[in-house]
Amino acid sequence: MPLRPARCYTHFTSPPYTRKEYIKGVPPPKITKFEMGSLRDDYEYVVQLVVLEAGQIRHNALEAARIMTHKYLATTIGEENYYFKIRVYPHHVIRENKMMAFAGADRLQDGMRLAFGKPIGTTARVYPGHIVMEVLVKEKDIQVAKEALRRGGSKLPLPTRINIKPLRVKKEK
Repeated sequence: MPLRPARCYTHFTSPPYTRKEYIKGVPPPKITKFEMGSLRDDYEYVVQLVVLEAGQIRHNALEAARIMTHKYLATTIGEENYYFKIRVYPHHVIRENKMMAFAGADRLQDGMRLAFGKPIGTTARVYPGHIVMEVLVKEKDIQVAKEALRRGGSKLPLPTRINIKPLRVKKEK
């Protein structure tokens, strides 16, 4: 299996840790917007980014993917010609047991004793087939949407696939 970035938090074995009313100091997600572009009703196709493996996607990776995808779409076809939505939300709180890493630190820290960890961020848990992002476009802009989602998917720690589906069935004459 090839090494991928964010491999410390990509795979999960424990139940989700989501009850923020009991957790002190959870940083807010970095994602600023979940919906971008123009929501009109005349789009013909939906282009979706689907994950192929179960795993976790950190909030900063989702934000990086959002920026990449939105920037490419906005500069290529213009903000009035698409509707882009992030379909997952980072609920799961991840923790880290911070250790000192300098000379003489071994005399100052307790090692693994009571190593529960402090909240450092949030992740979205996804399973195979979950849609992470989707773009609604007209037929002439499908290739641009595919390229935008490919660029955004490269920022995610899990392998992805791009699906294209028509929004309405075409009537035969």
